[in-house]
Amino acid sequence: MTVSLVPWLAAVPPLAAAQVRGAREVLIVSHENPDADTLGAALGVRAIVAAGGGRASLVCSDPPPPLYDFLPGIADVRTDPENSRSYDLLVIVDCGSLDRVGEVRERHAALFERLPTVVIDHHASNGATGPSDWVDPGSAATCELVALLAVALGVPLTTGAGDLATVLLAGIVMDTATFAHPNATPRTLSVAAALVDAGAPLAEISRRLYRSKPDAQLRLFGRVLDRLETAAAGLVIHSTLLAADVTEIGAMSAHSEGIIDLLSQAEDAEVAILFKEAGPDVTRISVRTKPGGVDATVLTGLFGGGGHARAAGASVPTGVEAARAAVLPKAARLAADIKR
Repeated sequence: MTVSLVPWLAAVPPLAAAQVRGAREVLIVSHENPDADTLGAALGVRAIVAAGGGRASLVCSDPPPPLYDFLPGIADVRTDPENSRSYDLLVIVDCGSLDRVGEVRERHAALFERLPTVVIDHHASNGATGPSDWVDPGSAATCELVALLAVALGVPLTTGAGDLATVLLAGIVMDTATFAHPNATPRTLSVAAALVDAGAPLAEISRRLYRSKPDAQLRLFGRVLDRLETAAAGLVIHSTLLAADVTEIGAMSAHSEGIIDLLSQAEDAEVAILFKEAGPDVTRISVRTKPGGVDATVLTGLFGGGGHARAAGASVPTGVEAARAAVLPKAARLAADIKR
C-alpha cells in the first residue's frame, strides 16, 4: 500500500518551492562537520533540482566522514563551489545559523551575498526570516522537510531507484536516533514510512549509522568514557575529547560522532556535555538533556550556539580547561532548577 503524504503538504511554503523549482544552477550548502541530516538534505534537494531539469553543486566546508560513504552520491560533495558554474540560487540546508556554514562562506562571501537564498532547516535557534526560507522547529530532521518538498513538487520518492528515499531516511534516522527521540512525530513516522515504501532500506541504514563502528572509534569512546566526571551532585555528566586522543589512537575527528549520545544515557544526569578540543583556543561543546528538563539551547545560547531543546552545541573561544570552568557552573545552575 502506498503511503500518502498529501495531508502534510500544506506545510511546504509555496515561495520556497517555487524558488527551487525555477532555479537552473543551484549551489546547495551543508553545515560544517556534516552529519547524515545535512548531507541527506543536500542530496535530496539536488535530486529535486535535477528532476526539474536543473543542475546543482553540493558544497560543505568539511569533507563527509567515511561513516556516510554508503549514501548514494556522497562522493560528489565538494569543499568549494565550481568556478565554471553560473549559480542562480543558494540553498542552505540544516544550518541552525549562517555561522554553521563554516569557512566556505568566508572564502566565497561575494557569491553568498549575491545569490537569492532558500534556507531549509529545523533548528529552533535559526533566526532566518527571508521570504523563501523554511524553518520548522517541529520537524525531527531537515530531511523530513525535503521529503515533503519533493512530493509537493511532484518528484517521486522512488527517484534514482530508491536513492532519494535512502538519503532522506538516513537523515531522519540520524536525528531521531532510530526514532527513539521525542522529536519523532506522527508526521515524521509518516514520512519515514513513505520513504521505506519508496525503497529506502531502513534496517541497513540503522545498522550503518548506529550499530557499526571501526575499532579506532571504539577505542576513542573508551578514552572519553575513562574521563567521565559528574558535577552538581550528579545532575551534570561530562567528559573531554582531546586532539591528542584522535592522533594517538589513529582515529579521525569524525569518529567522535555518537559519544555525546552515549553520555546522555546516564540515568540520573539532567545534562550531558562533551568538551571537544578543536584548537588551542577553541572548544566545541555538545549538549544533551532529558525530556521535560533543561532546554539545551538555553545553555549553548550563552556561548553563541544553538540547536534543539534536547540537543544543542556551541563553540567556546577558549581552551578546554577554561571552557569547562565557564560552562559547568551554568549547566549546574540550570540542572538544579529542574523539579521532578
